[in-house]
Amino acid sequence: MYDATDPRASLAPAPSAAAKPPATTYAAADIGKFYETAPQEDDANGKSWYIRSQNAVLIYTDARDGAVFKRSGQVDEYVLLLPDAGVSATVTASDGTTKVAGYSVAFIPAGNSEIRISGSGKIIRLYTTRSKDLADKCGNADAYLTAHPNVPEFKPWPAAKAGPKVHVYSLDVPEEPGRFGRIWRCSTFMVNYLPAQKGPRDITKLSPHHHDDFEQLSLALEGAYIHHLRWPWTTNLNNWREDQHEYCGSPSVTVIPPPSIHTSRGMADGINQLVDIFSPPRMDFSLKPGWVLNAADYPMPSDA
Repeated sequence: MYDATDPRASLAPAPSAAAKPPATTYAAADIGKFYETAPQEDDANGKSWYIRSQNAVLIYTDARDGAVFKRSGQVDEYVLLLPDAGVSATVTASDGTTKVAGYSVAFIPAGNSEIRISGSGKIIRLYTTRSKDLADKCGNADAYLTAHPNVPEFKPWPAAKAGPKVHVYSLDVPEEPGRFGRIWRCSTFMVNYLPAQKGPRDITKLSPHHHDDFEQLSLALEGAYIHHLRWPWTTNLNNWREDQHEYCGSPSVTVIPPPSIHTSRGMADGINQLVDIFSPPRMDFSLKPGWVLNAADYPMPSDA
């Protein structure tokens, strides 16, 4: 359910639920409030918090100048998000060395790579849970000892047309009527860097909706949010879950499982900044002309 002014109101309806039986068991939401929990790592690179979903690992780091992050034999493409204009990176991968300016997102190919940070501030890295060494470090790893229901097995999308190389995109993209957020995708992730919200959200224009079979990670970088979640009732009362109205300051991550109904309210008087993350990319957003800003670089699946 979207307000008429919300660009998502123009999305095509999801395929008929009659094609498969409705969900009868649900996973809980995972909440990572990094501002009130100890990091999983505190070393020369800075402080790093790890949280996962069924398919994704998110690492939030308060990085120190000169921090270095290496991957050897990385199994698939991953993401570096630099939300601070004053924090940049040099990425060395199979295609050579690439400068990544602050306030950018970079997609880094599989294999061996190194990220070297210039400046002190926040950086975010995204990996699939196929990187088991990283998934095991997550503060909520025990919640996934059994696979969560309603999330299909992860399947990567097609590789970039240009082959294995570092792709870099500035986050400095103006808003455009009819387009939702600022969306980029690679073979493993979709990142939607939403417009900054100034002041609390209008409570008459919320957007309660659900996803049948994919997770959403909502990363709060500034301000605060209340994430409202509700799970459908089933015939089995044992599977019912209480509604959740979770207040999350920043930095924090909320993992929203399908098919929970959810909407998020920015709460701070100043800037509220949210980033929505999906693994693999969302098909419905990808089918909207002009919504995915780098669609020319990464093909759609053949069955799109």
